[in-house]
Amino acid sequence: MPTAPDEPSARGSGLRGATVVVTGAGRGIGAALARRFAEQGARVAVNDRHPDRAEAVAAQIGGIALPGEASDAALVPTALRRLGGTVDIYCANAGVAPSGGPELPDEQWDTAWSVNVMAHVRAARALLPHWLERGRGRFVCMASAAALTTMVGAAPYAVSKHAALAFAEWLSVSYRHRGIDVHAVCPRGVRTAMRRSAEATRNMMLTSVPIGADEVAGAILAGIADGRFLILPHPEAAEHAAARADDRERWLRDINRLQQQREAGQQAG
Repeated sequence: MPTAPDEPSARGSGLRGATVVVTGAGRGIGAALARRFAEQGARVAVNDRHPDRAEAVAAQIGGIALPGEASDAALVPTALRRLGGTVDIYCANAGVAPSGGPELPDEQWDTAWSVNVMAHVRAARALLPHWLERGRGRFVCMASAAALTTMVGAAPYAVSKHAALAFAEWLSVSYRHRGIDVHAVCPRGVRTAMRRSAEATRNMMLTSVPIGADEVAGAILAGIADGRFLILPHPEAAEHAAARADDRERWLRDINRLQQQREAGQQAG
């Protein structure tokens, strides 16, 4: 049995005994993050919409499988019940990245909004009363570098990730004085199945070297230990965001060149 946590969600403290939920944890960044938390002594609930993936990762780390959609309002109540009434850390990692723009059907836009934004809202809605009563809690938002800049060729992803970052910022400014820690993780290219399947991601990540999911997970745990809101596994993302803020017109021209390269590549193909 894990030892009782000594306020595991307080800034800079250890993770032994903490109860953690990671969504989209059947593979990629989520699975790597679940393993890292377990290695630190946390009790981890592994959520994934594919039951076999959730069960496989949970078995590997001695955790709890929570199959289902990350956007399901029943996820947090189920996690609370399975984890003994307490969730110290919630990692909203699940995401979808459909390629395309306004021409995509509403269903794809709705899915991106539901998974990339409303899943975070529903989790916070369920967790905040619990956390505010205890005076501590930790919310980790997987926002993506697209939240700081954009994503060529993937409008639903870019728009929803901007919204996810905005919601994380709102949570932080609203509740940090009440013991709620919030982190927004903004990686660029990551070697995951989502990246391999998204042509838009390949085009947008030309200025960053892809890193592994375990490297992202390590950056997240380091950011948690340091109490940082913005966690940048690719440090250059800060420079890209600063360039966008300093001279938006120039930034738009530069990113439009990526779009032109993308179109030229499609025509050549």
